[in-house]
Amino acid sequence: MNLTDSHRIVLTAAGARPNALVLPLPKSLKLPKDKVTALLRALLKNKLIVERAATADEPLWRNDPDAGRLTLVATAAGLSAVGIEPGNEVDAGAGARNKKNPRNKLAANPKRAATKLDLLIGALKSRNGATIDQLMKITGWQAHSVRGAISGALKKRLGLKVLSEAVEGKSRTYRIEARASK
Repeated sequence: MNLTDSHRIVLTAAGARPNALVLPLPKSLKLPKDKVTALLRALLKNKLIVERAATADEPLWRNDPDAGRLTLVATAAGLSAVGIEPGNEVDAGAGARNKKNPRNKLAANPKRAATKLDLLIGALKSRNGATIDQLMKITGWQAHSVRGAISGALKKRLGLKVLSEAVEGKSRTYRIEARASK
């Protein structure tokens, strides 16, 4: 399957969440409801995401008379397609949740090299986060480009919560907030 930008946005956002939840969709995905449904069905068809039973606090994809409340999660193949090493994905065949690792790390994906945005997300997911200088070295970008990517791509487009902390005697440190899985 050739991924569109919309597919990548959905899968990257899922890779940044505990349990690889696809829903809620990022606010930046400005598509009509019928297009969103078609996009999700295409990802389902290609086994890049799967349905599974939703817990009470998880967003609802659909209500099935037999299976009950269902949500969507990214599969290992879906996360790999956007250069994220699967850590908490659902196996497309099993349909069971794997809560082991709430953090995904970048993988050397032969299908697609990690983008600079992937590198930025990986660095920001580390326990201690990263400074602007460290992010500049990783991406090869200037400071204003790093800040713009954090504000635009990560916060606005992907809906990630990026924390900024002033550390005494050091530069400001940025990190993606790890959401506790329930």
